Amino acid sequence: MNQGKFVFSQVIEFIPRYRFDKLVKQYKGDWHVKNLTSYNHLLHLLFGQLTGCDSLRDICLCLDAHSKILYHLGFRNTVNHTSLSRANESRDYRIFEGLGFYLIGLVRPMYSKVQLSEITIDNVIYALDSTTISTSIKLAAWALGKYSKGAVNILSDGSKNKSRL
Repeated sequence: MNQGKFVFSQVIEFIPRYRFDKLVKQYKGDWHVKNLTSYNHLLHLLFGQLTGCDSLRDICLCLDAHSKILYHLGFRNTVNHTSLSRANESRDYRIFEGLGFYLIGLVRPMYSKVQLSEITIDNVIYALDSTTISTSIKLAAWALGKYSKGAVNILSDGSKNKSRL
């Protein structure tokens, strides 16, 4: 039996809802929206990043599997992958970009007077995003990615600036 809050609901508490709603209003993110509001869209994408989902369909399947606890995770409702795909295509990216810049602006002053070499983290940190760099298969035959193309995936593991290739 769950005795506390879920990790996902604890993470979304750090999102300043007033600031996000202000960005949504500024860029008209919820104009002519029926089911998937901008905030719900953000929750779907964050859930996909934190759980390691590979596709929009995977996000929707995971959320359907947890349908009994969605309210406790912070979701009002879920949508299918088609609606999520359409929202990704049509919703203004500046809403999420503005939120990212705002959150970075909150954290930056905390470490402004500290040298980068002095910052140490005892626990493991997991990146919310990773970078995939496309390569030529002729130059890097060992880097076979999806669809017979070459790619190198860089994931930060938080230990002394090492990256896993």
